[in-house]
Amino acid sequence: MAKTVLVVDDDPTQRRLMQAAAEKQGFRARVVENGEKALEEASDAKNGVDVVLLDLVMPGLSGMETLERLMERRPDLPVIVLTATGGIDTVVQAMRAGAIDFFVKPASPERIGISIRNALKMSDLRGEVKRLSKKSEGRMGFEDMIAGAPSMRSVVRLGQRAAASSIPILILGESGVGKEVIARCIQGASERAGKPFISVNCGAIPENLVESILFGHEKGSFTGAHEKKLGKFAEADGGTLFLDEVGELPLDMQVKLLRVLQEGEVDAVGSRRPTKVDVRIISATNRDLANQVKEGRFREDLYYRLNVFPIEVPSLKERQEDLPALVEHFVRRFNAEEGKSVPGASPETLNMLMNYDWPGNVRQLENAIFRAIVLSDGGPLKPEDFPQISGLVVAAPSASAIQAPQAANDAADQPVHITDGTGELRTLEAIERDLIQFAIDHYSGHMSEVARRLGIGRSTLYRKVREYDLKVREDGELDETGS
Repeated sequence: MAKTVLVVDDDPTQRRLMQAAAEKQGFRARVVENGEKALEEASDAKNGVDVVLLDLVMPGLSGMETLERLMERRPDLPVIVLTATGGIDTVVQAMRAGAIDFFVKPASPERIGISIRNALKMSDLRGEVKRLSKKSEGRMGFEDMIAGAPSMRSVVRLGQRAAASSIPILILGESGVGKEVIARCIQGASERAGKPFISVNCGAIPENLVESILFGHEKGSFTGAHEKKLGKFAEADGGTLFLDEVGELPLDMQVKLLRVLQEGEVDAVGSRRPTKVDVRIISATNRDLANQVKEGRFREDLYYRLNVFPIEVPSLKERQEDLPALVEHFVRRFNAEEGKSVPGASPETLNMLMNYDWPGNVRQLENAIFRAIVLSDGGPLKPEDFPQISGLVVAAPSASAIQAPQAANDAADQPVHITDGTGELRTLEAIERDLIQFAIDHYSGHMSEVARRLGIGRSTLYRKVREYDLKVREDGELDETGS
């Protein structure tokens, strides 16, 4: 999804020039002629303005006054100031007031594009730092969640009600739906905000270490216990303990967990006396605990103790309205983490993602976006950046004749075959020849792009083109300089 740039300038010629420059760089552009309208457009994040290009000298509300008011209302909004004079004092004042960059008019489209991309990258970094800070401080709230879908609004309402008390909560849902995020938001909305939030995956702990990890142990209490160690309950004292996949706990540990819930104290391995703990318990599972109770694999008394306030989280396919916002969130996050500046997903890509079932839910979407960002060349994410979803991969029909590569407009329908008509593997040389020809046709003979996509140097590409006597379109780049 293309980012939106708001151009604020009283000069209609400059407005048109900067609008054209922004749109040429792949951004959406909106224009206003004064500071008052700029505040109307950009003060509320819901209006979708991502960057502001702000002229400093305007009649009425000046650019500097507009900047100061914008920073009061949206301190994270990146603002680039424009000046026709280049006065250093004015620029310094604007930067101190919160502007992220400046340039002198008239500026080249390339300079404008670089400034916008840098501003967006800085905005992503600020957002990621803020997110990580709130997460580490135990202050994530429901306002930090992407939960616009109707099925998620009920989850938020239940979470907010649960946060107002210390009632035990059981979060239910498929693997990857974001149960831990819900738990963190419940803590952030409760009186325990800012206190420890300790997460334990009960299914990932070796059975012989469950008791020690949860409840702690004394020095010398067993072989290898060289020092005293606090358990997860003690670490979470005063805060929240999140027991993920609680249905995986062994039966003997379920008895000890029930005692902690009832008595509010833990017995460390090798300890002579119990220790009082003040812990809010939030548990989660993707299993049917009621069925496990019937089968004797989960204690009935513990089940009723944990299942006091159940919250069921829908799968991603049941909350598809949230998918565009989730994609944008993950793009911003991984842009910041990987130092990228991917502007988002193309409309075609977003439509493809919306129509996918996502069996792995939000976690699968997160990993798919991460992979696409890492492999991206910097433009909008395309369907081929998600090969596991789009199916746009080099295919190998089990028995089909070798077909010669065709023109670029037919390339997507002519995959490179790795087997011959009898089902036997073709030679590596034959496959490589067809793959390179396929890439040349697909990218219309632009050899720099072909080399980049194939992960080889241009000199290597040119050598192989000559060796295999491949055809390059007349508008391609086949010469010794690659230009």
